[in-house]
Amino acid sequence: MLSGILLIFLPLVLGYLIPIKKTNILEFINTQTSRLVLVILALMGLSLAGLDNLSQNLSQILLYTFTFFISISVCNLLALPWLDRLWPTPTSHVQRKLPLIKMVLESAKLVVVVALGLIVGLLLNVDLSWVEQASENILLLLLFFIGIQLRNSGMTLKQIILNKKGVIIAAVILVTSLLGGVIAALILDIPINNGLAMASGFGWYSLAGILIGDGLGSVYGGAAFLNELLREILALIMIPLLINRYPNTAIGYAGATAMDFTLPVIQNCGGIRCVPIAIVSGFILSLLVPVLILFFISL
Repeated sequence: MLSGILLIFLPLVLGYLIPIKKTNILEFINTQTSRLVLVILALMGLSLAGLDNLSQNLSQILLYTFTFFISISVCNLLALPWLDRLWPTPTSHVQRKLPLIKMVLESAKLVVVVALGLIVGLLLNVDLSWVEQASENILLLLLFFIGIQLRNSGMTLKQIILNKKGVIIAAVILVTSLLGGVIAALILDIPINNGLAMASGFGWYSLAGILIGDGLGSVYGGAAFLNELLREILALIMIPLLINRYPNTAIGYAGATAMDFTLPVIQNCGGIRCVPIAIVSGFILSLLVPVLILFFISL
């Protein structure tokens, strides 16, 4: 299994080694990455259709999803407010109206893609043995593109080290999420390393679901996808409500998405001072997602 994990990790590293300065090339890579995510999520739906005892597996997916979501969220939200008390972050109290419903729907549409894959798989009733291999091949290309995106995100090592608050927020999310993963694993009576892998998505639902599905199977992959998607949707709701009183909590709970998807909400609701903290925290967590998931799956 370790050799397989290293094979999957290799394109991520190769992609990270490639610096790209041309904007049009980066835009092309971003577009293709989004399309590949949709393709793999549709294949995830197809793989769910190929499971034996589908109804029982779906109930197991929901059980895993809510157990991990509640356990990890509680651990995160018990620790993050202490950062706001010990190390407050100044925010702007001017809030602009944001299309939050539109953003939530943008996240939820990915659930529709998985559901459509599931429905198509059930209706066609054909051999789906090819799905797993197809998913793995597309995943290698996706990881290569993600490596390029991380390298060319604009963050330098100096910027990360100098923003101590972003680093500390990321560290708190890392430790409390892994603790929540261990608790959930004990509740569900599953291997601890599986629980740690499930806790290492930090809100990056597409990549977490794909990597865990590839390494641990469709049940874990579906649960990881839904768990991280719920986290992002809750973050979109929480940020406007909490960021003026608890900015570190709002930024931290956004996890890896603080550097991209939820960043506009953080900026508009919390002000420009929150942006560097969110980008650094989100970047560190984004970088850790594939590393930690692949590591824990290989144990």
